Amino acid sequence: MTSAFRTRIIRTLTVPLDAESFPGGLPSFLVRDDLLCWTRREAGLVGFGEVARFTATGPERFLEADIWWRHLVLEAEIEDAVERPGTGPVAFGSFAFSKASAHASRLIVPEIVVGLRDGTAWLTQLTFDDVELTEAGARAALTQWIDGGSAAGALAGAGALADGSFVDSSGAGADSAGDGTAFSAAGGAAGTTTVQAGRAVVRPLPLAAGATLHTGSLGEEDWMAAVASGVEEIRSGALEKLVLARDIVATLPTGVNAAQVLRELSARYRECWTYGVDGLVGATPEMLIQVEGRTAQARVLAGTLDRRDADGMDGSPLEFAERVLAGSEKQRHEHDIAIQSLTTQLAPFSEAMNAHSEPFILELPNVWHLASDVKAELTEVEGHVPTCLALINALHPTAAVCGTPTAVAGALIRKLEHLDRGPYAGPVGWLDAAGNGEWGIALRGAVIESPTTVRLYAGCGVVEGSVPEAELAETWAKFRPMLESLGINS
Repeated sequence: MTSAFRTRIIRTLTVPLDAESFPGGLPSFLVRDDLLCWTRREAGLVGFGEVARFTATGPERFLEADIWWRHLVLEAEIEDAVERPGTGPVAFGSFAFSKASAHASRLIVPEIVVGLRDGTAWLTQLTFDDVELTEAGARAALTQWIDGGSAAGALAGAGALADGSFVDSSGAGADSAGDGTAFSAAGGAAGTTTVQAGRAVVRPLPLAAGATLHTGSLGEEDWMAAVASGVEEIRSGALEKLVLARDIVATLPTGVNAAQVLRELSARYRECWTYGVDGLVGATPEMLIQVEGRTAQARVLAGTLDRRDADGMDGSPLEFAERVLAGSEKQRHEHDIAIQSLTTQLAPFSEAMNAHSEPFILELPNVWHLASDVKAELTEVEGHVPTCLALINALHPTAAVCGTPTAVAGALIRKLEHLDRGPYAGPVGWLDAAGNGEWGIALRGAVIESPTTVRLYAGCGVVEGSVPEAELAETWAKFRPMLESLGINS
């Protein structure tokens, strides 16, 4: 466990911004490769700079991070004129999937945060220095960070004007100023080719701009063999579900523009949560846990269908999805396992819980998912509810990204994947001093390993009826968001 935390007290100033002065919402501020972000539609948080960092590995990484954060904010001097979830002291975080991972989990406290929620916008400055914090100083610091983005070739989003207002030059439209917490199942555009599950394998089309794709830890044939082995273990009764992931490496000679990747993801995948933390980038459709006061929410996904499968089929694309996905015993079984996993682990912390008995179809530009939203009222003990990280410690890993039983699935993952997932499928998100936070599962993402190299990850739920060729095709569908955001045709 390491930390850049200093013994001095952290001080923060939060002031309101005029949300109407940047109609593109927070994606307008995705202008630097080194920023921190958590956005959905126009809302969320974007952070610049760094004033403190915590890292940890091992089985206690969540609890160690929780202790560090609570200690940091315990005596914080907070001046907050907005008082919304995400104002005051905020940390962005990314945690390794496995307790055995060599990848360091981390919390990062930025110097500047821009937030937008339910039409309310704000600016927060954080420091350990003994200087006067003023609104003018916070605006000047934000301007300096945004202007610095142009040096990296990433300045295509927001411009900060001398009078403190902001203009959007991203070209992104805005439906509203963002909804903050509401989940919905809005759709995206369908693809153009058909995948015949169980036989054909989806493969990327010719690469753009000299980019090349390389095999990751396992080649396609070896990975399909791993899926087949997993199915045999399930049929033997050793476990009920297994989630197997694989990786590919993209090399881009012209360089990786992280800010552009984040802007592309936020524009294309508006129903997902776009995240960027220390080289980990992506757009996840799955919310592990969202906490606001005593209310906790989650979005559970399991069951996937490539939208390209609907090409040439009878009826509307959504009717096709309902027939093939919602009508599949295999897909429904996989989804039921994931829901039971989360609700069972969340129940000890809740005095009331609501989970719909029937999943809905979540429409994304690349795939359809079976999805269920869960809402719980957290149990209060001595005036306090569990923290985000305490809940994550209990919930992770869910059956949606590991399998069930957890211990058996985890051991089989280590045996079959030949892969350190690092932060892939681990929790990613943010938390504030009041205990609020949003933590998704790091899916549909990648790790930027060098200025020209990106490692992409995708995984599939394996149950008794799984077909290795179909699961491989599904991984290509799940790679698609990152490949397209990198400028690689898929």
